[in-house]
Amino acid sequence: MARSGLAGAARVAHWADAALGPGRAGATEDGKATLSDAAAERAAGDLHLTVAQVRADWDTARLAGLVEVHGDSARPGWRLRAWDRDDSAVLRGWVALFDAWSLAHPEPAEHEHAVVADVVSAMPQVLSFLQLSAGPVPVEQLLDLLRQRVTELRTERCEVPYEPGPDDAPGAALPTADAPAAPPPAPAEDTLLAPILDWALHALASVGALTYGDGQATLTPLGSWAVWVKLEQICVAAQSPAGNIEQSAEDMLRGCAQLRPNAARAEYRAWLAARPVGSAVTELIGAARGDDALLRGLAFEALRVVGAPAEPDVHGVVDEPTLRPYALLWLAEHDGADPEDAHEVLTREEATWLWVDTAAAVADHGEAPMLVRHLESAVQPTVPRLLDEVRAVGHPRTVQVLVALAAAHPDPALAKAVRRAAFQVHTGG
Repeated sequence: MARSGLAGAARVAHWADAALGPGRAGATEDGKATLSDAAAERAAGDLHLTVAQVRADWDTARLAGLVEVHGDSARPGWRLRAWDRDDSAVLRGWVALFDAWSLAHPEPAEHEHAVVADVVSAMPQVLSFLQLSAGPVPVEQLLDLLRQRVTELRTERCEVPYEPGPDDAPGAALPTADAPAAPPPAPAEDTLLAPILDWALHALASVGALTYGDGQATLTPLGSWAVWVKLEQICVAAQSPAGNIEQSAEDMLRGCAQLRPNAARAEYRAWLAARPVGSAVTELIGAARGDDALLRGLAFEALRVVGAPAEPDVHGVVDEPTLRPYALLWLAEHDGADPEDAHEVLTREEATWLWVDTAAAVADHGEAPMLVRHLESAVQPTVPRLLDEVRAVGHPRTVQVLVALAAAHPDPALAKAVRRAAFQVHTGG
C-alpha cells in the first residue's frame, strides 16, 4: 500500500534525479525547491502527466523525504536511494507523509486558524479512537470526541471563556481555586468544528490513512498500522528503564554507561521514541565529537539502534579523524557485514587509533584489569609493534593511555617499556 500510494512521488523524484542533477538545468526558481515552470513542463512531457499532477507528486515527494530540501536546492533523499531494496525506507517515507497530512492537503482559507490548530492537535486522539474501534465510526461520534478534546486543550491553556454577568460589578468575588473547569464549547461552535473535521478527514484520506464517505470514517490497514506503531512508541517512551528520556544525548549516554547492553539498547529506543529522528541523530553525533571516548562509542551504539535514517549523517562524518573509525564500522555493519568482521574495513592506522581511543575510555571509566585485557584486542602481534604504531598514530590521549597501562600491567619489564614509550611521546620522540 505504501509503495502504491507513493509511486507517483517516487517516479517524479527519480525523474528529477536523472534530469535535474548537478550540472544540469536548475530545478527551482523561488528559493523553496519547488519545480520551475520549465522543469514541470519537461517532467509532464517525459512522464505523460499534466503539470498539476507533476507538481502534486513533487510536493508529496518532499513531504515523504524522497526529495530533501537544503536551502534553495533539492537533492534525492536516502529513502529514494533505498527505494527498490528496502521496504522500511518506503514505510518511513509514508509515515513522514502521514505525519504531514495537514500540509499535504492545506485547509481552506476561510477556516479560523486558531480552531484549525486545535483540530490538528486533537486529531491524534481521534485517530487512536479509530484504531481502537477497528471499523467504521460515524462522523457524529468523531465530532463529539473532537469537541471534548478541543475543550481539554483549551482548558490546559487556561482559555476559560469569559462572558460578563450581573455579578461582574466592581468588588465582585474572584473565582475560587475549585471553580469549575471550562464549559464545553457552545453548540454554535460545532458550526466551526464540523467543517474543519471534514477537511481533516479528507486530508487523511488523501494520504491513504483512512477512507471517508457516507458519514463515516475507517482507517485503512496502512493507517491502522501507523497509528499502532505510534501508540507503541508512546508506551516505549513512557517505560524508559533508567529514566533518562528527558536528558540530553550526552547525559543519556552517561546514564547508560553502567547498563548491560540489552538494557542500554532499551534506553536508547525509549530516548529516540521521544524525539524526531533527525534532531536525535544530530545530538548523538554532537556527543560523539566530545572529549569523552566512552560517550563516542556509546553514541555509535545508539546510532545502530536508529538504523538507516542515520546513514547520511554517519556518511557525513567519515572525514573527521576522531569519528572516522567508528563511522566506517557503523557503515560496514549497516551494509550487512558481520560485526566480528567489520574491522576489516579499517586501515592499520585507523584500527590503532580506535584501539587508543577505546583504551582511553577504559582508562577513564573502567578498572585496571580491563585495561590490561584491552591489550589482547590490538591488531599488532607484539607489544613492541603496538607501541611503535601507537606512538606514530598521533592520538591526543596517547600519553595518558600508556601511563595508565604501565601502572596497571603486572609485568615489570613490560610496564617499564610502556612507560618509556609514554615518555618518548610526551617529549616528542
